[in-house]
Amino acid sequence: MAATTFEIDGSIMEGGGQILRVSAALSCVQGASIKINNVRAGRSTPGLRPQHLSGLELVRDLCTGQLEGGEVGSTEVTLTTGKIKGGDYTADTKTAGSVVLLMQVSLPCVLFADSPSVLCLKGGTNAEMAPQIDYTLTVFKPMVERFGVNFDCDLKMRGYYPKGGGEIIVKTNPVKQLTPVTLTERGTITKIYGRAFVAGVLPHKLAKDMSAAAVRYIRKEIKDLYINIQSVREKKDESFGNGNGIILIAESSTGCVFAASALGKKGVYADKVGCEAAEMLLRNTRHNGCVDEYMQDQMIIFMALANGTSRIRTGPLTLHTQTAIHVAEQLTKAKFTVTKAEDQDSNEDTHIIECQGIGMTNANL
Repeated sequence: MAATTFEIDGSIMEGGGQILRVSAALSCVQGASIKINNVRAGRSTPGLRPQHLSGLELVRDLCTGQLEGGEVGSTEVTLTTGKIKGGDYTADTKTAGSVVLLMQVSLPCVLFADSPSVLCLKGGTNAEMAPQIDYTLTVFKPMVERFGVNFDCDLKMRGYYPKGGGEIIVKTNPVKQLTPVTLTERGTITKIYGRAFVAGVLPHKLAKDMSAAAVRYIRKEIKDLYINIQSVREKKDESFGNGNGIILIAESSTGCVFAASALGKKGVYADKVGCEAAEMLLRNTRHNGCVDEYMQDQMIIFMALANGTSRIRTGPLTLHTQTAIHVAEQLTKAKFTVTKAEDQDSNEDTHIIECQGIGMTNANL
């Protein structure tokens, strides 16, 4: 049994799967046990869904631990952790549950393993209510590498709602410690690009319409940048099922990366999907922060574990970010402060998140 046992109320704030992921990862890394009550109480179908269960089972396996209450629909789970061991692991949601969220819960853990790890993660790659795999590759990966994280992510197969069938391979090397980051200079937006895709039986015209609509929408506000949004049909041997969507990426002169995405749905015009993603991207460049609203909360766990003070310039704090900070402060000795930025480039939505990390050390290295 781990020396320390934490208790978390899963109904607080965001009240969803993020509380599970942050709690499980921080417990695993620190060698503590965690008991979570009221699991996903803030959702229309409370309790564990298949993707959450797959994530918890993966963490249990990574740290040779034990999981009580590990079944679909459970509203109370206890994870008892042990030593984190590298090696080959597989997690399969057997649904369109997000492979990216499986990576979210497991990546912090394998960074503090005793040897390199290979994670085979199966489910949905481009799913609703989760970052698309394209986001993970173009935004999440370069951002977390600033903390000294070293991992490769190989997209083997795309999988869409409702069948899933996607697969990624994540290869990681352990770290001794994470390096704190300072991201406070946004600079100017220098590049906007992206991809609109269709897969399965859907016509290529949908991708072209999403791309054209997104370019038109962005052009209303940003007139002098070349915008390159490719429209592609996914290869049959590289995607499973039918799906369509778009991801847009903006880069700044200081190396900041932002993205926005939208997925097509039955009965929704392709133009509307393209415009939705475009407005999301513009919204995330207006506040002059250095991360977008979806990267914001994903930085928190790495800030908490880093060895020193991290400072990140952001837009308005999302509920996911506020929840991640709350859980991180409950489970670690990390201290966060959030202040309004007050320099000449800031506006009323610009904030600075500062964190004194706990300097977690990998005792295996």
